[in-house]
Amino acid sequence: MKHSSLCVFSISALLASLVMSACTPTVKIEPPDKPIVINLNVKIEHEIKIKVDKELDTLIENDELF
Repeated sequence: MKHSSLCVFSISALLASLVMSACTPTVKIEPPDKPIVINLNVKIEHEIKIKVDKELDTLIENDELF
């Protein structure tokens, strides 16, 4: 009786492993049908502010320095 129950157990384990191996998920990577379009509407503004003292302004205007 032990031999037959061992045989039934081993057959059921074999069948269970076959069934479980048939259910493995697969991953597929496919390119899209249409091209990828990225619209970037960017507005770039810059502002430069320079503050100069009157003394520095007169020095800069002096031609002898430069």
